[in-house]
Amino acid sequence: MALWTVHGDGRHLAEGDSVAPNERLTWPRTISFGLQHAVTMFGGTLLVPLLTGLEPTTALLFSGLGTLLFLVITRNRVPCYLGSSQTYVAPLMASEAAPVGGRTGGLLISGVLITMVGVAVKALGARLVESIMPPVVTGAVVILIGFHLAPDAVKSFNTQPGLAALTLLAVLLATALLRGFLSRIAVLIGVVIGWVLAALSGNLDPVRMAAVHSADWIGMPPFAAPEFQPEIVLSMLPAVIVLVAENLGHVKAVAAMTGRNLDGSAGDVLIGNGLATALAGSGGGCGTTTYAENIGVMAANRVFSTAAYMIAAVTALLLAFSPKFGALVSTIPTGVLGGASMVLFGLIGLVGVRIWMENKIDLTDPVNLMVGGVALVAGIGNLTLTVFGATIGGIAWGSLMIIVLHPVMRGLSNLRKTPTPPAD
Repeated sequence: MALWTVHGDGRHLAEGDSVAPNERLTWPRTISFGLQHAVTMFGGTLLVPLLTGLEPTTALLFSGLGTLLFLVITRNRVPCYLGSSQTYVAPLMASEAAPVGGRTGGLLISGVLITMVGVAVKALGARLVESIMPPVVTGAVVILIGFHLAPDAVKSFNTQPGLAALTLLAVLLATALLRGFLSRIAVLIGVVIGWVLAALSGNLDPVRMAAVHSADWIGMPPFAAPEFQPEIVLSMLPAVIVLVAENLGHVKAVAAMTGRNLDGSAGDVLIGNGLATALAGSGGGCGTTTYAENIGVMAANRVFSTAAYMIAAVTALLLAFSPKFGALVSTIPTGVLGGASMVLFGLIGLVGVRIWMENKIDLTDPVNLMVGGVALVAGIGNLTLTVFGATIGGIAWGSLMIIVLHPVMRGLSNLRKTPTPPAD
């Protein structure tokens, strides 16, 4: 039995027509859509390892493998690409002094936890997660993750302020002036322009450029065996919360676009993403997530075929086996990354604000206001305390505060509001 049936004649789509996940067009057309998805995921998937000091080619490899694994686990029902998750940038940057294996060991554990949540959702239903992590909680966690990174973005910006400012300007102009697909990759466009300006002004590191010339065209990406350090594992826990909420949100978005009920696939989506993240952590890659950028591409072209995502995954795998490509990516200057980070980290934080707005979170409610405020200050201010020998940073403390204090405070508030029954 074929994995995909050919949609119509495979060549033509009527206005308003769409290609279902289990369908495909002719292979040349499917390949072209797959390459578009590859380009769409490219910026985010490479930006995360660049910001965190991990290997870009290794990230690409596990991104491609993770997507193929995801398609198998979801049985070709959920068209999504798994790229490097920006949610992990903060804990990875906070642990930059640790060995690569120690940092990715935390990713492995977080992937296992996401998988466990997926198994629970598969058994008990997606409402389980929604009841434990309401929008007020997930929104606060996303906000503190994004704005916690602000000092790192400014620090990188200040290393080469002129180059960073031009990169930032390029990203903003690309966002404002371009339309459709190009506007979605504005950060990538800004980074490319920043790199070109750096090359023209002699601001590329000569040692790294020499590495590009000496690198082989074909070779294995570098791997790192995982190590387990409690403080790094703890710092990854907030990302689990965000990724579970993000994945479930993306399932709803894909279901709405395809006109299919995908509630039964929510558990498989979490299991697929969890296993892909655990796989990446086992070899030195980046944690993964379903990419909203690629979902946006589907919304525009109405081609939901998982065959296109298979092509995108294979493209990532092929690029991963080019050390020269990886060496070229590593030549991007710190200032260029700083300019892009100013936009990117701000966007992450404001996504959390959007979660609050879309769900009409009442910020006049004392519980939401005070618990959310305390969690945000702890996370953004990077409250760091040592507990039983493990150093726990601001993101972990802020997330724990909102997760634990919100239901407790809500319960106490409801108890206070409950009228006392009259005495007999």
